[in-house]
Amino acid sequence: MAKESILKVGSNEMELVDFRIFKKEANGVYEGIYGVNVAKVREIIKIPNLTELPGVPDYIEGIFDLRGIVIPVVNLAKWMNIKEPDDGSIKPRIIITEFSDILIGFVVHEAKRIRRISWKDIEPASFVAGMGSLDKSQITGVTRIENDEVLLILDLESVVQALGIYQPKMDVNDDQITKVDGVALILDDSMTARKLVSDALKKMGMRVVEAKDGMEGLERLNELYNTYSDRLTDVVKIIISDVEMPQMDGFHFAANVKEDVRFKNIPIVFNSSISDHFSEIRGKEAGGEAYLTKFDASIFYKEVSKVIKSHVKTAQ
Repeated sequence: MAKESILKVGSNEMELVDFRIFKKEANGVYEGIYGVNVAKVREIIKIPNLTELPGVPDYIEGIFDLRGIVIPVVNLAKWMNIKEPDDGSIKPRIIITEFSDILIGFVVHEAKRIRRISWKDIEPASFVAGMGSLDKSQITGVTRIENDEVLLILDLESVVQALGIYQPKMDVNDDQITKVDGVALILDDSMTARKLVSDALKKMGMRVVEAKDGMEGLERLNELYNTYSDRLTDVVKIIISDVEMPQMDGFHFAANVKEDVRFKNIPIVFNSSISDHFSEIRGKEAGGEAYLTKFDASIFYKEVSKVIKSHVKTAQ
């Protein structure tokens, strides 16, 4: 999908594709407002001819060929257990997404517009009650739009994981893991992702400090500075940060870190499912030294060790 406007690194803003899912209810039709990060959207198309697959969940509509790539298509309304209107009023589209280097299509009832929203206006789903048929783990955040309506940012990766299309690659021999003594700071709003990264770093021998978003990450760095003072960069060997986080995203967090003389020499590695080249460039501009798009233990250990080693050499 073409990036017609460029988000400035450190702006703490994101662009969302606003789409709608309509739910048939006894007293009429309810319009659900949802969003997905533009950085994860390849394109939006009309529904093509689909080839059905036997023995798959009913929310899998089928597959189709997009310029030589076979793409599975998920019906979001069915995945969310929503009864669709049958009066022919919806204008379904397929949003082709890409994350963790995987392409997958999602059927929505209407693709409305692109919105630019500040991460500070996005709250974690845990703060919001009444999600209806959705589990809070399927929502990465919520934000209010015009007319005081609520837009839900869906965690579409959870669909991919549920289908078994993508699973973290955990196989690695212990003798391939470089041991490091020190502290690592992890930022991720997903408890599952934090545990994955935390366990990997602990295998390296590191002590782990965790944060749920960029604001909390800066708080943790200040706490660490109060403990270690001028020894901070000798003790804190690396920061592993997600990109999409409510309140303050990873890019804005990194820009803050690099502008602070106390923290600027701590290396940052981004660990995100956003796999478009533009986000990787933004990561480097924000001060990241590596950008990982899916969890592969062997690649993770290799990159983290390389970044830490390069900084140890620089400091000597």
